[in-house]
Amino acid sequence: MSQRRGIALLVVAASLLSGLLFLRWLLDPAYLVPKVLAMAGNALGLEITASGTGDYRLRGTPQLTARNLVVREPGSAAILLRAARLQVSLPWSTLRFRGAELSIHRVDLDAPSLDVAALQRWLAKRPPGPTRIPALTRGVGITGGRVAGEGWGIDKLDIDVPALAANAPLRAHVRGQARTGTTRFPLDVHATLTSPASGAGLGVVGILAIENPDWKFPSDFQLSAKLRTKQGLRLQNAVLASRSRLSYGSNEFPVVLGIATTLRIDGDAVHLAPLGLATIGAGAMPTLTSGGDFSADGALRFALTGELASWPNSWPALPLPAGSAASPLPFRISYQGPADLSGLVTLDIRYDRTEFEGRFRLPQVMDWIDAGATGSPVPPLRGTVRTPLLEVSGATLEGVEIDVDDADVPDAPVMEGP
Repeated sequence: MSQRRGIALLVVAASLLSGLLFLRWLLDPAYLVPKVLAMAGNALGLEITASGTGDYRLRGTPQLTARNLVVREPGSAAILLRAARLQVSLPWSTLRFRGAELSIHRVDLDAPSLDVAALQRWLAKRPPGPTRIPALTRGVGITGGRVAGEGWGIDKLDIDVPALAANAPLRAHVRGQARTGTTRFPLDVHATLTSPASGAGLGVVGILAIENPDWKFPSDFQLSAKLRTKQGLRLQNAVLASRSRLSYGSNEFPVVLGIATTLRIDGDAVHLAPLGLATIGAGAMPTLTSGGDFSADGALRFALTGELASWPNSWPALPLPAGSAASPLPFRISYQGPADLSGLVTLDIRYDRTEFEGRFRLPQVMDWIDAGATGSPVPPLRGTVRTPLLEVSGATLEGVEIDVDDADVPDAPVMEGP
């Protein structure tokens, strides 16, 4: 072997060794994982980092794992998203074409925590135009997630999406527990979208409960609507039907509920307007039809005008004319107060020339109903009944006005309905 050939072989060997060392460094998780996250962040206008030990797999289906993930806007201290683990598996074609073919097998997130305000700020800065949706042939999995809003949140959030594609139906199983104040909303639902786009049809079926320290209201429900995502989130032409049960103290009251409305979400506020509400109830739950509006932004506000099919026997008795309690009764009800319904309710009842104007707190009235014969004969409310004619024990009274004045119920002006 000549000296020149020996030198050439040494150069080739050194080059191969250098290439292998460079490839080993390039594929080192300590380099590769941050590099891939940085590339994804640049594409989204976000800073994506992972302080935990990363990992990757190239055999079979390429797979990348990042731990202690943190996502924020560049230069911002506010964290948009953090997660204990992110795992992405994707086909070789996505790597080969460097993302031009946006296809991913599956994305899994463990213990993600999303800040809604930070998300909204980022979305507001996104360029206009259609959003490019990647194909996720094996879907998305989220376990132990949290969502933090202003005055509300969602805990124990689990989401399973079997597959995601731009022009295909999207199905999801969602479990979690929403909260605001002392009120909790456990849910376990299956949802379907005709496609992941604005204007798609939405169907939801499952279980949703409203739980307060004093009462519970679980429901089996089904919902259909048209989803609109431009200029906020709306559920247009929404129709909900449920079989529900109010549990309070030792009593349980079943009710069938129907709602027709347009639901609109603006930031942390939820609005239902116009709202049509009908119920078929038993016990303390009335049977009624009504219309009005509803909003929630930490506090609750609603105003309904409608007709009671009859006055429930378990409600505080009203000195109405004979036979009127079993007849349809026009009413107007309004509320503005805490989400646990502990605030002041205003109720107006009309029947012919007889009228009742009253105010009460729902928990106190429910306690009074629960006490039954062992409680006070006078209901805990403040109000006035006026009737031109009233029969009592065979006697006929004219121009009757009866005042009920509970000291625990504040004197307040009657709120106007819609």
